Amino acid sequence: MSNKFTILGVDPGTTATGYAFLSADLSSKNNLIPIEYGVIKANPGLKLQKRIEKIYNKIKILVKNYKPDEASIETIFYAKNVKSILSMGEARGAVMLALSQENIPVYEYSPREVKRAVVGNGNASKKQVQYMVKTILKLEEPPLSYDITDAIAIAICHYHKKNSANRQVTKSQHRRYSKK
Repeated sequence: MSNKFTILGVDPGTTATGYAFLSADLSSKNNLIPIEYGVIKANPGLKLQKRIEKIYNKIKILVKNYKPDEASIETIFYAKNVKSILSMGEARGAVMLALSQENIPVYEYSPREVKRAVVGNGNASKKQVQYMVKTILKLEEPPLSYDITDAIAIAICHYHKKNSANRQVTKSQHRRYSKK
């Protein structure tokens, strides 16, 4: 079994959906390499149906081009505006449908969980997340959009969770085989 895989991180939104593809290697410490990242922008003047369709179609194209092994997406968080929660859910649905149709496993993480994994603080600001993304990936400049930074952070969070689980399995296997 190879320890190398590609992660897609997605920060869903109906006017801007951030995405990031990272190459990861569990056999090497801190081995995350950005492959591609960007934002799917949809004109807020378009009907929601058309914006959702654009997100779905673009994710399908990106998935076919970059062939991620796993995807990670942000969960819906509490917001004062119910309408924005619902539209974010619709954007998430479009992304999850596109990924499901390609049989890509999807892992969900809360904003607090992502911030804790990347910054070490679940209440970190977007600026702090952006700085840590730049540092972790050794980028000369951080991505200009917080939508991109958040998508990268979601992918990094998934990598850390998977790497942590992998270390636990390796330790238990070691114990199991080393005891007589």
